[in-house]
Formats: sequence, structure tokens, C-alpha cells
Amino acid sequence: MTTIAGVATATLLDDLRVLVECESPSSDLAAVARSADVVARVGTERLGVAPERLVLDGRTHLRWRLGDGPRRVLLVGHHDTVWPLGTLATRPFSVADGVVRGPGCFDMLTGLVMAFHALASLGAATDGVTLLVTGDEELGSPSSRGLVEDEARLASAALVLEASAGGGALKTARKGVSLYEVRIGGRAAHAGLEPERGVNATVELAHQVLAVAALGDPRLGTTVTPTAGTTGTTSNTVPAAASFAVDVRVRTVAEQDRVDAAMRALRPVLDGARVQVRGGPNRPPLEESASTALLGRARAHARDLGLPDLVAVAVGGASDGNLTAGVGTPTLDGLGAVGGGAHADDEHVLVEPVAGRTALLARLVADLLDHPSATTNAAVPTGAGRP
Repeated sequence: MTTIAGVATATLLDDLRVLVECESPSSDLAAVARSADVVARVGTERLGVAPERLVLDGRTHLRWRLGDGPRRVLLVGHHDTVWPLGTLATRPFSVADGVVRGPGCFDMLTGLVMAFHALASLGAATDGVTLLVTGDEELGSPSSRGLVEDEARLASAALVLEASAGGGALKTARKGVSLYEVRIGGRAAHAGLEPERGVNATVELAHQVLAVAALGDPRLGTTVTPTAGTTGTTSNTVPAAASFAVDVRVRTVAEQDRVDAAMRALRPVLDGARVQVRGGPNRPPLEESASTALLGRARAHARDLGLPDLVAVAVGGASDGNLTAGVGTPTLDGLGAVGGGAHADDEHVLVEPVAGRTALLARLVADLLDHPSATTNAAVPTGAGRP
């Protein structure tokens, strides 16, 4: 199989098999802990040093701080997946016709293995690199958010090993996410005998759902979507309580703030009804400005390696790259696998691009270590930071 700049695809795929075959659904704390053991073992074999094991709210994260110097480059990934235990029985790891299949291979275990091999190819020249592998990203990073943000504040650049967008595109912008629950209080009454004595929480819910949905702005790419809802207890009772969830996606912090203010300004329509809003911004947007300089460096190195031109896209989904950019750290996301089917039955990784993208990651890390100004728009010389 392919070898580029010291990156051997066959060995990388062997490591990937080990990770995929240790299932790691985010909601199963024991499974995530077992997965962390496996990831730590594989990473230690490649990097020559064991990670710190960080358990926060029962969730297991790993951190490699390489060298003793100041932290300059942060690599971010996660080892939890969306697939329940037992998925391997029907979707085993396989490599056939240039395609890897298996639960979590695309999102995002290949990215982790790429990080191990990229850093290993640099030998001892990794002083100042931190590799952070979290165990709850698929849940929205509830326990690891502070960890990601703290590490990002120490670094001059963050490289996120999430899978690429279509065709290998890097993700230079991600929408921010806000999550809300709207709770409605009414007053119960018999629906047949004296409904006028009640305050109908279902009717109030209908008013609030329409008000919330109207907060979206397609021109700006802002979506405000009422999702799961509950109301009432029996078919002959005026409901006394109701609730619904709201998913918000925005391209800018300004839009996130606007929607948040509007959500908190919701007021009941029916006399006697009560409205309570819980939640708020979950992840800030990754705006294109946070990625511009790093994208330019990556494109130059890709050309130098003879790789296809790198395309950049904006996507709606969020990642820990939103968090690193949110604290002001220049961030480049989507540096991981090329393939598709994230969270779907056809999840897969294309083998052919793996070695080249791993070599690109190594080149970018070396460049950022050698040239801290790489997060500005200065031109990159051909061959700069070559491992």
C-alpha cells in the first residue's frame, strides 16, 4: 500500500482496525473507558509516550503533551462514536476495493490514527504539540468543553481531525449551535365538563412554536427549529403542562446573540399561562476568518506534496473546532479521513488519500512549530516545515 513522507498506509490501517473493533458509544461510560485504554495503547506505541488519562463526570479523555516547551500546536480528536454496542456484529471492520468500513471509521477514528502517524513521522521534533482525544464529542462535549477551550488558549493554532467534507474538502466554517427547552405551564380542567376553567398548555405551545420558528433567517443561514415536544396527560383533560426542544444553527456570533435574546424574551399569549426557557448557546460558530491563514498554509503544503488542491466549505454541523475558534485560536477543521456516511449505515473511508493527508498533517504541524507566524497571512515558502 501507499507510503508518503514516511507514512505507511498498511500500518495505519492495522491501527485503525484495533480502534474500530473496540466499540465506544458515547452514552456508555464503561465502553468509552475501554476505548480510551485501546487508544492510549496505540498512541503510546506510535508516540513513545503515554497520555494523561482525564476522567471528568465519568467520561474518559486522553491528553498527550509532547516535549517540555510552551504549547504551540493543538491537535483535537475524539474516540467516542454514535454506534451502540453490538454494531460490529452486523457491520464489521473491513478493507475491500480501496474502501474501509466499520462503525466510527469515518467519524472519526481514522483521524486519530492519522494524528498518531503524522506525529510519529516527525520523530523528536514535536516539542510544543498537544494531542487531545476526548470521549464525549458526539454528545456536545458536556464534560470536555472546558478542557478543549483551556488547551486551545495555550496554543497558537488548533488542527481538528474530524473527517473531511465531500471530496476531501476542509471545513473552514461551521455553524454555531444553541439548544433550548421551552416549558409551558397551564391549568388542568375536564375537557368535556368545564374546559373554560383550564389554561390549555397545548394551545400555548402552538403559539410559542410558531413564534420560535419565526426567529430563523434564511438570508443569513440562521435556522431555528422546534423539535421534540410533549403535552398533556389524557385525551379528556385540558393539559396543564407542555414543553418542546429548539435547535438553533447560526453562522455568526451576532446571530447567536440575537436569537438567544429573542428566546429569553418569549412571553405567554394565553391569560394564566407560564413560559420558561432553559438552555442557550452550546457551541459558538467557527467563522471563516478563524481558518483563512491556516488554509493558505495547508494549500501550499498540499501543492508541495503533489496532493490534489484543497477545497474549503462551510458546513452546518458543529465540532470541537467551534470551541477552539470560540476562544480566539486560529482553527482548521476537517483534516481527517476522506469518505462519507457519518452516522449512517454506509459509513466508509477511502484508502487512497489517507497517506497523503497524514503527510500533509505532519507537514502542517512542523511548519507551525517552526514558524509561529503561520497563523497570519504571510506567504509560506515551498518546503517550509518539511518533516
